[in-house]
Amino acid sequence: MESLRSRCHVNRENEKYVGIKADSWSAMVYFPMGYRLPVAEEDIRQDILRLIAVLSEFGKTVDRALALHENEAVCDINFPINAYIRIVRDFLERGSYYIEKNPVKKRGDRGRIDWSSSLKRNVAFYEEDGRPFFSDFTVKSAVRSEGHLLTQIHKYCVYESFLAIGWLFTPDMPQNPHVEKNLTLFLDTLRRKLAVTYNDRDKMLFQAMIAMLSEMDEETERKQSYFGTYRFEYVWEKLIDEAFGIQEKADYFPRTKWTLRYGEQKDNYVLKPDTVMLYNGAVYIIDAKYYRYGLTGDPSHLPSSASISKQIVYGEYASRLAWLKEKYGDSVTVYNAFLMPYNSADNRFGIHDDFANIGEAVSEWKTNDNVYERIQGVVVDVRFLLHHYYGSHQSNRRELAKAIMANP
Repeated sequence: MESLRSRCHVNRENEKYVGIKADSWSAMVYFPMGYRLPVAEEDIRQDILRLIAVLSEFGKTVDRALALHENEAVCDINFPINAYIRIVRDFLERGSYYIEKNPVKKRGDRGRIDWSSSLKRNVAFYEEDGRPFFSDFTVKSAVRSEGHLLTQIHKYCVYESFLAIGWLFTPDMPQNPHVEKNLTLFLDTLRRKLAVTYNDRDKMLFQAMIAMLSEMDEETERKQSYFGTYRFEYVWEKLIDEAFGIQEKADYFPRTKWTLRYGEQKDNYVLKPDTVMLYNGAVYIIDAKYYRYGLTGDPSHLPSSASISKQIVYGEYASRLAWLKEKYGDSVTVYNAFLMPYNSADNRFGIHDDFANIGEAVSEWKTNDNVYERIQGVVVDVRFLLHHYYGSHQSNRRELAKAIMANP
């Protein structure tokens, strides 16, 4: 039995793709550089599901696609991996294919009573108080129909889902049902059934099957599927902002404009810091850098002069905001930091904290007397961030603030 660990790869410094590549024969999961894989198989499974959740939440504007053939270009369509996962999980929990039950009404005393039909067919007489006296009841039962179209559609979807993502849950594959694909018929049948289904579990299954089939092509067969991105730096920025940032960061955007002698005033695009964090009466301007320094320890892999200068502008602008001083006092402190990925269990620095200060950047055109003029370099454990970017972050903010304030 092939282990999940054997399907996992942690990117080295020049590797960019993060996500899953799968076909009928194999599948590989590519974790971002600096990721720390756990030892236990179940922990690895949960980490793969966490990676999928992160890419689903933050990778919607990044290139995620489904490749149809090995030699064809990747198509810019979304691969609905969460629908595939739901179909696989439902099948494993249900223990069988969905079987449509055809309702049948009959006379008897066992089963769910159909009161409307019973009143019409089985009332012998009415008692003095107006209550009906039933000689018998009409009850509802169901007859299973193995060959029903919905069952065949479910078999098709289950098999395709196991090809794509079933390896994440079990090494076993269901038998190929050899159902001829007819997407128009399948989708029409599922949508009509969904409209009259009130069982939540069945509704979620039908919705997943619709999402899966809606992204398929009628003419071609899926050979290899991709769910991921070559631009994980954007996901890194969003993770940092979700974990530590405030919603009102636009208040900290420096703005510029042209006042023209000829023509109307022209406002320029604003400078936008990645993340603004507030903690314990101080402001932290954060630039999320998905850079290689945490892996290599090479100073050439640190942020450039342009990035350093931009951070100083952000800090200086924030330090002059009148409303900020009114809220936190004239002595409000503005900190600056770059956040970069690393592996806290295996790194070149001999450090093992989730957040660690590795140095600071200063400019030669400033006195560097102000705190914001000294931009702190902080490395963040990638696995820790993927598991702690959501929910209440106050303790994480405290630890990050300590790392930023720990001037080397």
